[in-house]
Amino acid sequence: MRSPWTRFSTPLVASALSLAAAAAFAADPIKIGVAGPFTGGSSSMGVSMRDGVRLAADEINKAGGVLGRQLVLVERDDEAKNERGVQIAQELINKERVAATVGYINTGVALASQRFYQDAKIPVMNNVATGSLITHQFDSQPENYIFRNAAHDSIQAPMIVEEAITRRGFKKVAILADSTNYGQLGREDLEKALAQKGIKPVAVEKFNIKDVDMTAQLLKAKEAGAEAVLTYGIGPELAQIANGMTKLGWKVPLVGSWTLSMANYIDNAGPGGEGARMPQTFIQEPTTPKRQSFIINYLKTFNPKNARIDSPVSAAQGYDSVYLLAAAIKQAGGTEGPKVKAALEDLKSPVEGVVTTYNKPFSKGDHEAITANIPVFGEVKGQRVVYAYPDDFKKASEVRVKDPNAKGALTAAKK
Repeated sequence: MRSPWTRFSTPLVASALSLAAAAAFAADPIKIGVAGPFTGGSSSMGVSMRDGVRLAADEINKAGGVLGRQLVLVERDDEAKNERGVQIAQELINKERVAATVGYINTGVALASQRFYQDAKIPVMNNVATGSLITHQFDSQPENYIFRNAAHDSIQAPMIVEEAITRRGFKKVAILADSTNYGQLGREDLEKALAQKGIKPVAVEKFNIKDVDMTAQLLKAKEAGAEAVLTYGIGPELAQIANGMTKLGWKVPLVGSWTLSMANYIDNAGPGGEGARMPQTFIQEPTTPKRQSFIINYLKTFNPKNARIDSPVSAAQGYDSVYLLAAAIKQAGGTEGPKVKAALEDLKSPVEGVVTTYNKPFSKGDHEAITANIPVFGEVKGQRVVYAYPDDFKKASEVRVKDPNAKGALTAAKK
């Protein structure tokens, strides 16, 4: 005999199943790839970036997630190797089905890997790698899925030259750059910036990753009469430059890219590393409530040695990159790559970050969130990075925001 409830049960069950399915769908996490070197010579940057990303994701998840969905980080160690970066990109896209990826510390890894995201129409937020070409790699294509919230080398190189030549009055400078894409592209930008001042370096020397003896390069710079050395490399090798100077009894200022702030430069160079100067988007000082909160939470969560973030710039930019992506996904109403890209190019609401407040940070033709007016100079002092100039410290509570008309950057290379 048919139950009197039968005629109601089918639609009720169907409705219940539909609601359950909808709830399950709404609860599906949003996967975000995190790619960087968590081991090896670049690891102080990679781990700091990863920890900044973790901190941001945790905060967002505790506040309810994005569109009611939790962020899940899919972390991979690219070991600063191009071929490993390529493998990871394919895995994150094809197996993990990430909605976007943040990271890339090394310019070469970024250039080798991000083409897979471009083809898959999945946004990448470069939060540390600074090679000028990175966001212009696909300028010939109608759409570009590569974004960045770091000060690219076309900003940093003129700052380095301005510091050495104009502010400090050096007439003879040498360039020491590593043999990676990062070092050689940066060296090219330095030479362009020097040429704009009518100056040619008295020596241009190259070194390899893991080199421990810079005597030959330093002697050439010394014999050429260099009054300062401009650098493009990463912490371990930069420390060998400082140590080599100490051994030779030849001490001239080091002025270089932001990587002179890495912990493994500061610690390995010791007293010989003091006084090095470099552009910084963030210095570990609680100069705004947002920065204070970030520093307190980072130190409490990760407990770094001597209460010093190994790479403050990497940590802050990593943190901000997640909030930028979260804002775009929320505005897009989902995780479809083309919609998230379009949202990034036209963010309706400002995003308060550690580095800056991102108000319209990107447009269709401009995928760089940082302009030349934002970075300041840091200096290694007392085994930490501090503001090189008191005026910058005094004004640090005034958040520097993006200015597309800011002067000082080289025209970015396009291909």
